[in-house]
Amino acid sequence: MTEGKTDIKSLTLEELKAQMTERGEKPFRAKQVYEWLHVKLADSFDSMTNLSGKLRQELSRDYELVCLQKVDVRISKTDGTRKYLFGLGDGNVIESVLMKYKHGNSVCISSQVGCRMGCRFCASTLEGLERNLLPSEMLDQVYWIQKDTGERVSNVVVMGSGEPLDNYDNLVRFIRMLCDENGLNMSQRNITVSTCGIVPGIERLGEEGLAVTLALSLHAPSDEVRRNLMPVANRYGLREVLAACRMYFKKTGRRLTFEYSLVKGVNDNLREAKALAELIKDEQAHVNLIPVNPIKERDYVQSDGRTIEEFKHYLEKRGINVTIRREMGRDIGGACGQLRKSFLEKEKEG
Repeated sequence: MTEGKTDIKSLTLEELKAQMTERGEKPFRAKQVYEWLHVKLADSFDSMTNLSGKLRQELSRDYELVCLQKVDVRISKTDGTRKYLFGLGDGNVIESVLMKYKHGNSVCISSQVGCRMGCRFCASTLEGLERNLLPSEMLDQVYWIQKDTGERVSNVVVMGSGEPLDNYDNLVRFIRMLCDENGLNMSQRNITVSTCGIVPGIERLGEEGLAVTLALSLHAPSDEVRRNLMPVANRYGLREVLAACRMYFKKTGRRLTFEYSLVKGVNDNLREAKALAELIKDEQAHVNLIPVNPIKERDYVQSDGRTIEEFKHYLEKRGINVTIRREMGRDIGGACGQLRKSFLEKEKEG
C-alpha cells in the first residue's frame, strides 16, 4: 500500500458513501464507484467513465486501487484446473486455484502470504508467515479469475495459503463484501472457510450471523497423532475444537465439513477409522478424505487407493457421510503453496 492512501477496494458501500459525502459528492457517486470496483471489476480510475475527470483525478490522488498482477498461470491437461500465481504491490506472491465442476466454477483463494500454523504436510507453511492479506487482495483473486475466464465464479473456498481465522477481521469483511447485493452478490452458503482449529476464531465466526460453511482440518482422531501433524493441536485439543464446532452448527445451522488428509502409515489404518467414527458419530458433519499431496521437504507418502477405499467404507458402515476429494490439478502442483514455493526457490537461485 502507498503511504497516506486509502485502500478503496476494501471499503464497504456505506464507508464509501460517507467518504464521498465528506468530499462534497452526492451519495449516488459512491454507488457508481462501488459498482465499478465490485461489479464491472475496473482496474483503474480512468476507466470509470461516468465520473467526472476531476473526481477521477481526486480518487487517483487519494486512494489506492489494489489490483493483483498475474505472474504465472498453469492449466491442467487432465481436468482444466487453473492455478494462478499473483503478484502483490509489495513484491510478495500468492496462489489461487480455479476448479471447474458440473455445478459451477469454484475458486480456492489465499488469506495470507505464507502461514505460521506449521502443519507438517502443507507446503504453504514452510516459509512461515509473511503478512495478512487485505480484503481487497482476497476479493481481487476472485475478480481476476472471473475476468480472465469470462465466467461467473459460483463458489469460493478460503483454503489456499494461510489460516483464515488468523486474519479474522479481514476475512469477515471480505465475506460480507463478496456477498453484498451491490457487488458480486454471492450466496454465503457458497463460501467455505477452512481452519486448522483456532477455537476463539470458530466461536467468533459463529456469532457473526453468517451462513458460510466451516471446514475443520481434523486429520487425526486423537490428540496424540494430531499434535504430530499439526502444531496448533498443542494449544487446542480435540474436545475443545469439537465443542466449538458444535456451537458453530447450533448458531448457524450449517453442516460442518471435517477434512482428513490420509498419510500412509500415520493416520490411514482401520484403527484410526474406528476412532474417527467414534469421535464424530454425534456430529452434524461430512467427512472429506484427502489423499495427501507429497512435498519433498517431508517424508509423508500418500495412502494407496485400496487403503483409502477401506477407510471410506468403514466410515460409511458407521453411518457417516463421507467422500474422497477428487484430485484436481495434480499435474500442475495443485496443492496449497506448491507453485508459490517453486517460484520463491527460482527467485533465490536467480
